[in-house]
Amino acid sequence: MSGRHSGARDVIAYNWPQYAAGLAIAAGAAAIAGHLPRPLRRLARSGSGAAITLLGTATAASWYVYDRSDLYAYHWLASLLPRAPSAYAVVSCGLDEVSAPLAVRWPAARQSAVDLYDPALTSEGSIRRARRRVPPPAHALKGRPDTLPLPTAGADAILLVFAAHELRRARERENLFAECGRILRPGGTLILAEHLRDIANIAAFGPGAWHFLPRAEWLRLAAHAGLRPTAERRLAHLIAAFAFTKE
Repeated sequence: MSGRHSGARDVIAYNWPQYAAGLAIAAGAAAIAGHLPRPLRRLARSGSGAAITLLGTATAASWYVYDRSDLYAYHWLASLLPRAPSAYAVVSCGLDEVSAPLAVRWPAARQSAVDLYDPALTSEGSIRRARRRVPPPAHALKGRPDTLPLPTAGADAILLVFAAHELRRARERENLFAECGRILRPGGTLILAEHLRDIANIAAFGPGAWHFLPRAEWLRLAAHAGLRPTAERRLAHLIAAFAFTKE
């Protein structure tokens, strides 16, 4: 456990409209259940219970991943990136919780941070709320998926941690991965960490897991950019971390 502030509390704060809607549905279904015919009464009570269960499992999963695990200690990076980079970039999409701890982890390395936030590309209300609570670092450069303001072949590593899935259009993701391929030196590594749209995350987050992308999409994007998968590991059971290397 990393000792950072509560990630589960942040998830609730960033996504409070969904929590409010879920609680309202549960309360409404429970309130009307007693006034319905027996078959519908059971259905209403089942719906109320399902809504509460879904909120509970999603919150518990968030607590386990973001608070209980060592995700934000970044010890897992050693298995994907055995050698500390001399120059690396952190690319975020509205919320950067990566730059500060990595600056401590790699004090001798030159860090660049790029913020891709654009309301036209990332329309999720949760990102707007997160950005108000956690502003981008002062040294962050403004970028676009097709134009990262960094030199060609200038980075040993690029980190995309819970960022790329916020680009909802496939073309924007393809542009971003192509730019990562341009910026990496030969032998450089793109580190990607994301929840996946898979059975484990669907069980934990229900319909919310459709906000994530399938594993096959990340592999497709890497291949499209000429990046080869060289390592993959699971973090806290619900997160996939990949290393893609430029030949």
